[in-house]
Amino acid sequence: MQTIQNRIKQFMVSEDGPTATEYAVMLALIIIVALAAITLLGQKVNTIFTNVEGALPNGA
Repeated sequence: MQTIQNRIKQFMVSEDGPTATEYAVMLALIIIVALAAITLLGQKVNTIFTNVEGALPNGA
């Protein structure tokens, strides 16, 4: 019975759980920012390629 109490105390004092949660939240935020940046840059790059395509002569 004493070993179970000791393990519970060690688990409560341990910082592994909150640390893993913090890393998961940070990873989620990084993914959200990356997706937003890719979306914005993708639209701008698409516009640039469309402009370049329109400026090129037809290759017939």
